[in-house]
Parts: sequence; C-alpha cells; structure tokens
Amino acid sequence: MYKNAKGKWIADLGNGRYKNPILFTDYSDPDVIRVGKDFFMVSSSFTYFPGVPVLHSTDLVNWRLISYAVNKMPVDAYDVPEHGKGVWAPAIRYHDNKFWVYFGDPDEGIFMANTEDPFGKWNDTVCVAKAKGWIDTCPFWDDDGQAYLIRGVAKSRIGYKSKLFLHKMSSDGTELLDDGVLVFDGRINHPTLEGPKLYKRNGMYYIFAPAGGVQTGWQMVARSKNIYGPYEHRVVMHRGDSPVNGPHQGGLIDMPNGESWFIHFQDLEAYGRVTHLQPAHWTEDGWIEIGIDTNKDQIGEPVMEYSKPKDCESQILTPLDSDDFTGDRLGAQWQFQAHVKDSFYEMTGHGIRLFALPYKGDNISCAANVMCRFMDRPNFTVTAKVKMQLDQDEACGLVITGGSYYGIIAENGKARQVSYELEKDIETDEITGGALNISGSELYLRLTVEYPGIIDTYISENGADYKRIGDSLQYKVSRKSWVGGKIGIFAVNNKGKNTGGYAEFEYINVE
Repeated sequence: MYKNAKGKWIADLGNGRYKNPILFTDYSDPDVIRVGKDFFMVSSSFTYFPGVPVLHSTDLVNWRLISYAVNKMPVDAYDVPEHGKGVWAPAIRYHDNKFWVYFGDPDEGIFMANTEDPFGKWNDTVCVAKAKGWIDTCPFWDDDGQAYLIRGVAKSRIGYKSKLFLHKMSSDGTELLDDGVLVFDGRINHPTLEGPKLYKRNGMYYIFAPAGGVQTGWQMVARSKNIYGPYEHRVVMHRGDSPVNGPHQGGLIDMPNGESWFIHFQDLEAYGRVTHLQPAHWTEDGWIEIGIDTNKDQIGEPVMEYSKPKDCESQILTPLDSDDFTGDRLGAQWQFQAHVKDSFYEMTGHGIRLFALPYKGDNISCAANVMCRFMDRPNFTVTAKVKMQLDQDEACGLVITGGSYYGIIAENGKARQVSYELEKDIETDEITGGALNISGSELYLRLTVEYPGIIDTYISENGADYKRIGDSLQYKVSRKSWVGGKIGIFAVNNKGKNTGGYAEFEYINVE
C-alpha cells in the first residue's frame, strides 16, 4: 500500500482533509488528551531513553515532538539495553493543573511522572507500586476527588492475561491503596485484552481497551453505572473490509463542538506501530462508534482519508529528518538504547562526536550508546558523513535498528554489511553480507530503505562515488523488542576500556 509513496509523509492534505496514518512513525500504544485548544500525545518507549515521547498538536493531524516525560528510570537495570522491557503503554491525563503520565514496567512495577509544563522539564519519575506483570496503566480522578488506576497484566511475566484490575490511588497519585479489584475479564469474548483507558460520560464509566493482539485485533468498549461494574461491552472498531490490520489501542478525544475522535495504532512490521486518527460519534443510547461502518456490519472500520477536525487551526508540520549537529545540544528526535550518560557524546559545533565506548555483549544490540531516531516515511535514503579516530577493534556505523539491526559497520580498514536478528530465547549471530576496503579516516555511509523494509547498503570515500556492499536485506521486526526500525549511528569498542577513540558525524541526511 505504501510502496510507491515518495518524499516526506505529510498527513495534512492541505484541502481540509487528512490521510492515515497521521504519523508514519513508531509511536506505539498512543494515548491522547485535550487541554483547551491543545492536544498532547504520549507513546511507549521500552528501553530507549529519554523515554515516553510527548507530542503536541492543535488539530490532531499535525504533531510536533516537544519533550520526553521520562529522563531516567529510578532503577539501574536500564543503564544497559533491556530490549522489550521498560516503558509499556503510558497514559497521559491532566488533573490539578498538572500533566500526569503513568506506565507499567512489566518487570519493575508502575511508575509516574508529572509536570506543570509539558513543553519543559518533567519531574523525576517515581515508583507508584512495585510489582511484576502489571502493565498498561491509566489513572482516573472521579468527580468526588477519589483517584483510581486501571491496569492490565502480562502473561509473559505472570502466566495469565486478558484481565483488567482497578485500584484506588492516593489523591496525590503517588501510591496505590489496595491490591486491585478485577473489573473485567476478557478471556472468553476479548482474548489478549490490554491497554485500558478509563473515562466518564453522563454518569457512565467507560473502559476502552484493545483485544485480539497487535496485528489482528479490535477495539472494545465496556460501560457501567458503577466504576467496579458489572460492565456490558461491545466491539466498536475492527478491520472489516479496510486495509488497516489490528486497529486498536489508543485514546479518545471529545471536542467542545460535539465531535469525537480516536487515535490508535496499526502494526506495520519494520516501521513499527504507526498512528491513525479516526472519526467517532456517540449514539443516542450512549455507545460510541469509531471509524465508519462501510460494510454495514454494525461495527466501524478505519478510514484512510477524512475531513479534518473542525474549529481547529494549525500549520502543516513535517517530521524532524536531517540533522547537521551544529547546535549546542542534541536534537529532540534522538534517543539511546539505555539511560543516557554525558560520556556518550560531545557536540563540537560542527558535528557530534560519539565516543567508542566498551559494552558487554556480542554485538551492538547490547551497546547503550547507540544513538537512534524513528523512521518517519515508507521510502527514503539516509546518508551519514563520519570522520573516524578509531583504534584497532573499534568501530562505527550506520544501521536501521530496533534490537535487530541492519546496515554498515566500519572497523579495521573495512566497511562491512551487517545484519542481526534479535529473537526471543534464541541466541543468534551477527552476519556479514559483504565487505570493502577503506583507506582513509573519512567515510560516507548510506542506506536506502524501501517499503516494506528492504535495505541496501553503500559506502563512499569522497561523497560522490558510492559502492554497494552485499545484497538487499529485509528488516525483520523483533517481537522481543516490540519496536520498529530506527535510524541509528554509533561508535563502540571491544577492548573493555575507553581508549578515547571516537567517530565524529558531521551530518545525517534523509531524503
């Protein structure tokens, strides 16, 4: 469907309409809120830091990355990459003049961060409850001031899934007050039920929750007059005859003008879980319909194009793509594979110097200091100019990474094509698909990426004449890491100590 898409992915069609996905970016498990005329969205970040990207919009179509809610986790485990762990399915809410983000870490517990200014710095992340297997959290403050938190469970950690639990929470949002009450069991009608969001409308409590799995599932809504249930339920959006697989997991927006909208993801394998916007409307009997019922089966299907939300103003925004690293601080689009340390890099004013740091493990999936950013279009070429000051057994490179990685590594006078697939519970080896000799310290690395994730690798020593290395590679998403591919650059060594070697990247061009 996206094979022939060219240029930047811009969802705003400029004629009062938009196309889906609104973001061709791995903002997985999105949640969204409205505060006045502004909209804010967050998504999962797993082991990548800074974590929980926060985006802002004034029309639900054009979005800009403004901050991260989590600078560092209050546990040391994420000083190294822990693929597939970390931040799962955050929720964002506005209460008591603060923005609150809650998320579950399947191995550590439930965490929270808040701020009065989402464009600025967020307060330190705190642990709300230590637990294993508690995930997909959402806070809720009722009309009487009582705070609650609803969550799901991870079968991979505790042996069962598809159950939603409700806790009372302290009014300041810093601790849970009980062990939780089972409020919905989806094992019969809604297997793999997860990602709950809790809302209240006209005296009724609504649980929005996806079921059926990320690639094939649907969106369920349950409602009750009592927050503890019993809840009646129905499917309100599924794939139907649309091309959008697994449309679910997201957040609801009710507008002052009576419109309603729903943001959710679609799993696109190598590109991760991209973000869609669907129209929604409330029925006279108090249920919601998401999307458009095109096949008349009484369930909404996702739209690929639609009229933009009314009464909203925004300029057309384009993704943060190329970077010449000329500023005094790193651009907001960049993350690392673990907690960020000052020793990872230095801004030189004309580039970024990545230091060739040692790491424990067999390949760069184990290296904390791999610097990466989301892919944001189906088809592109990315070129990096790098000057190397590296010793024997030190390396630098350009890859598409997400636990698994594919691209180019330069080391010991050679540039070689590499591929590595991160598998669950299976030890795999990095594969070299070809190599070319390099003579100087300056190198141009290039990758072309074509939908559905076909990668070709090239090098040049003068920036004009490029030589291809190896054959085409197919990016295979790792269900261990749960992320799509990211553009990554790095410098590492295998000596076990920092020798002072580095690779200075002058620019990253995406075109």
